[in-house]
Amino acid sequence: MPEFALIKQNVVLMAAATAWFSAQILKTIFNFFKYKKFDAERLIGAGGMPSSHTSLVVGLSSSLGLTEGFDSSMFAVSLVLAGIVMYDAAGVRRAAGKHAKIINKLVRHTRAEKTVRDIKLKELLGHHPIEVLAGAILGMAVAYAFNLYW
Repeated sequence: MPEFALIKQNVVLMAAATAWFSAQILKTIFNFFKYKKFDAERLIGAGGMPSSHTSLVVGLSSSLGLTEGFDSSMFAVSLVLAGIVMYDAAGVRRAAGKHAKIINKLVRHTRAEKTVRDIKLKELLGHHPIEVLAGAILGMAVAYAFNLYW
C-alpha cells in the first residue's frame, strides 16, 4: 500500500490527471448551460469543450518539461504523444463523428421503410480545433500550477 500512496507525490501524474478531471468537469458545466439539462455522460464521454484527452497529454507533457527539463528525452516523447492525440482528436475522431451523423440519418430514413433495424452510432467523438486549443491551454495551466505550488 505505501507504493500506491507514492502516486499522490508524483507531480507529473497528478498534474495530468487533474487536467483531465478539470476538463471533464468543465465539459459537463458547459454542456449544462448550452442544453439546460444535466448529462452525466459528459463526465466521462469524449468530444465537447474542452478536449479532456488534450488536457491530459498536454498537462503530462508540460509537467514533464517543467520537472525534467524541456531538453529531456521524456519531454520529447510526451510532446510527440501529445501531438498525435491532438491531431487524432481534431482530425480522425472528428471525421468519424461526422460519418456517424450521416449514417444515423441514413438509418432513420431506411428504418421508415422497415429495411434496417434500430441502431444509433455515437456522433460526438472528436473536437473542433478550438476545443483542442482550449484543452491544451487548460493542460498547460494545470501543469504550471502544480509545478509552482507542489
